[in-house]
Amino acid sequence: MKFEIKDTFYLDGNPFQIISGAIHYFRVVPEYWRDRLEKLKAMGCNTVETYIPWNFHEPEKGKFRFDGMADLCRFVKTAQELGLYVILRPSPYICAEWEFGGLPAWLLAEDGMKFRLSYKPFLKHVEEYYRVLMKKLAPLQINYGGPVILMQVENEYGYYANDKDYLNWMRDLMQSERVVVPLVTSDGPYEENLAGGTIGGVLPTGNFGSRTEERFQTLEKFTGGGPLMCTEFWVGWFDHWGNGGHMTGNLEESVKDLDKMLELGHVNIYMFEGGTNFGFMNGSNYYDALTPDVTSYDYDAVLTEDGQITEKYRRYQEVIRKYREIPETAVSATANIRRVSYGELQVQDKVSLFSVLDDLVKPVFSVYPQPMEKLGQNYGYILYRSALDTEGHIERLRLWKANDRANIFVDGKPAAVLYDHELETEKKLDLSFEKGASLDILMENMGRVNFGPRLENQRKGIGQCVEINGHMHNNWMQYPLPLGNIQQVDFSKGYQPGLPGFYRFIFKAEEIGDTFLDFSGWGKGCAFVNGFNIGRFWEIGPQKRLYIPGPLLKQGENEIILFETEGKTKETITLCDAPDIG
Repeated sequence: MKFEIKDTFYLDGNPFQIISGAIHYFRVVPEYWRDRLEKLKAMGCNTVETYIPWNFHEPEKGKFRFDGMADLCRFVKTAQELGLYVILRPSPYICAEWEFGGLPAWLLAEDGMKFRLSYKPFLKHVEEYYRVLMKKLAPLQINYGGPVILMQVENEYGYYANDKDYLNWMRDLMQSERVVVPLVTSDGPYEENLAGGTIGGVLPTGNFGSRTEERFQTLEKFTGGGPLMCTEFWVGWFDHWGNGGHMTGNLEESVKDLDKMLELGHVNIYMFEGGTNFGFMNGSNYYDALTPDVTSYDYDAVLTEDGQITEKYRRYQEVIRKYREIPETAVSATANIRRVSYGELQVQDKVSLFSVLDDLVKPVFSVYPQPMEKLGQNYGYILYRSALDTEGHIERLRLWKANDRANIFVDGKPAAVLYDHELETEKKLDLSFEKGASLDILMENMGRVNFGPRLENQRKGIGQCVEINGHMHNNWMQYPLPLGNIQQVDFSKGYQPGLPGFYRFIFKAEEIGDTFLDFSGWGKGCAFVNGFNIGRFWEIGPQKRLYIPGPLLKQGENEIILFETEGKTKETITLCDAPDIG
């Protein structure tokens, strides 16, 4: 089979209208991929689209992962089994409100690194990644019997830069690695974005959520008579911590825009299902201040975070039915996914972070503090510890080149919490202690910025120095805490309230289903279910419950561990049968 771009898209010589929906395999547990894809097909879509995050597949330089949630080939083949075509977006940068826009954090270990430009060290890493990735992707193309009909060269590049040599290099690299399907770029719907992000031999497409006719008119100036496609039809939006409430779209206007897109061209609905930023993989934006995204990527999408059908689904289906006959889709066993309330759980064990530090990590000494990336760490927390051996009083404190949030303790007692802009200025304190007292600084990576020039300034932890009373303080023991070894927490050790700590809960499940962890009364931290990091919680909302997919649970005994950093806790959590995302 063959897929071509002429005045429109052609599949084996016949005109083909792309009606696609976005599902990010890396935000959905694999056990639910088929369920989500079946619902996509049943709504009327003939294609599924997904980004491919580099940092998910090469978490450490040269160490690749394509299993479990990272089994991209299985996701694509499942779509093919259901008769769906596939659009892949494997560019090094994906944005997607994903940690660092999909770029691997280990790139930041190299001084002077430049991203998404004709900078040789960056291009070398991309090439080495693509040599591995494209061996997986090439056989999945429609020309070789697979379902993949399009691939993307770069993502919203016109918002970022205008280095055409880089874009041409990316195109040529893909084609040298046996990519034979047509290539696209996707950019903002403005002439300047499209001018900066388009290159020869690659179809320009647009990303937008409204004003379809106007956006397509602008796009048409760049397509050379080719098809018009909205590669990201934004049907909702994402939430960040403290934004005051769940972001939702205007359904009536959205339905009209979808209708107009299908009248005039082609569409990929972003998102069909948003899914979840499991672990520490949420991204952040930064305009006037840091705005880290919440754990849920519900996005007010066509399906909810846990895959429930919405009114938006039904309304979109009505529109799509005007443009194609919707085939009957078999319902698999996963369609019987249930929400379950397991009720209130009492804390079983608790231990302070300071009691188990040496169980979790061997510290690294340095005269000056180093950022995470220089210590080979990508995500999570890092604790810096030093003896206050020349001071007996702290009046002024400043952390230089520090990101993103600092919990500071002196002599084992909370002293200050500094976040974002507060880290850029000197903090006035009045702390007395005996010489030799411990200074502990717990730094949290809140999620690297995923958009704009700040990409190059995303080292986390403390990047330069700690200044006390006007002088640099030296000699630090550094404890990287990515918390990938949560099973090593020894709950038999000491606990002190008001400090960062780990809290263990046990419950028995007779029936397995999706559930939602209500963290009311708890301050800030992250949660682990049977060792799997389900994401961050923070009392400021808007998200008030964390989604736990049923496949993470097992019949019989299950374990939940909360890591809480503010010393704000209670004796219970509750597992509910409904979300609360504000």
